[in-house]
Amino acid sequence: MTGRSKVVRYKFPLIMLTALILVSVHPAHAQSKKVPRIGYLTTRSGPEASEKAFLQGLQSLGYIEGQTIAIEWRFAQEKFDRLPDLASELVRLKIDVIVTAGGYPTVEAAKNATTTIPIVMVGVSDAVQLGFVASLAHPGGNITGISILAPELSGKLLELAKEAIPKASRMAVLAYAGRNWELYFKQMDGAARSFGMQLLAFRVGAPDEIESAFNTARSKRADAVIIPGSGFLNLYRKRIVELAVQSRLPAIAMGGTWAEEGCLLAYGPSTAESYRRAAVYVDKILKGAKPADLPVEQPMKFELVINLKAAKQIGLTIPPNVLARADKVIK
Repeated sequence: MTGRSKVVRYKFPLIMLTALILVSVHPAHAQSKKVPRIGYLTTRSGPEASEKAFLQGLQSLGYIEGQTIAIEWRFAQEKFDRLPDLASELVRLKIDVIVTAGGYPTVEAAKNATTTIPIVMVGVSDAVQLGFVASLAHPGGNITGISILAPELSGKLLELAKEAIPKASRMAVLAYAGRNWELYFKQMDGAARSFGMQLLAFRVGAPDEIESAFNTARSKRADAVIIPGSGFLNLYRKRIVELAVQSRLPAIAMGGTWAEEGCLLAYGPSTAESYRRAAVYVDKILKGAKPADLPVEQPMKFELVINLKAAKQIGLTIPPNVLARADKVIK
């Protein structure tokens, strides 16, 4: 039997023959499409509302975790010294983009781990001042994302505190003892003087220092406590609010989640919106954009949240003009 007769007698089903022809003509389409992989580095212990907002942002752009995109989650469990190892681990995985959440320590860890993998930062205070980007308009390296001018906003917290508690004259300020704490106090000092306030500054660098700061603030007869934006302090939000209530100190913080936790008043950028915008950066980078060419954004949406339950606990009445400006009131 000749080779020719074998070919003639062997009949392929039509559908199989069609599939083989397609594979031979377009071999690339026969292989599964590469699923992009991103790394997510945060100081937190597990997913929170921020991570949910980020996933929602990805979904709105057509990315579904586990299907059209893979995410390597890395939670530092509130231990900042773990960040460098976690960042290096993500780099070894050769992921496509690193997203950092939880303030400047996560960005710093990722920056030190790679100069080539694109980094999208979220919620960093003054990225230019901290040396992460050359400028907001032209980042110039492998880092871009959303940067909040938290030091400037800390002055706004003082203004709101004065409006909400007109008789307040001594303000305790609880700030993380990191690289940019001086920026906060510089901005707040000028505002305090214009309002006739005295600032009691407390720099905390460890969890056990928080309670002692409240004890000192109480002994110095502080009228309220101001909590500027900080990834570190965010980790201990619940404990800080408890101490404020125990000390009967009205607490004014940056970020609506603080008021939802029990803080008297909170003002700042919409956290959910910032994390949804981070997803937009990831999408642009996966489609070929370079971080150096993507301007750093500053939040456009700000929220004032007032917790009347907290006010009642400490026997405080919020003036109607302040209450009328709230985007959300917790009763």
